[in-house]
Amino acid sequence: MANIGFPGLILILVIALIIFGPKKLPEIGKAVGNTLREFKKSAQDLTGDVSNEVKETKDIVKDDQNK
Repeated sequence: MANIGFPGLILILVIALIIFGPKKLPEIGKAVGNTLREFKKSAQDLTGDVSNEVKETKDIVKDDQNK
């Protein structure tokens, strides 16, 4: 998606405006923004859970090595 560029983005927005109309476009943008926010939050929660598991595993291994 990084290869789209500014002209491509403008073209996509114009096509979306033609298809959905000016009244629906803000609603769609808000829905997309909420969806991305929830996805990002879920990904951070999952990453945090995995990080906690790795830390706990390291602590267990460290304790076993010290015995």
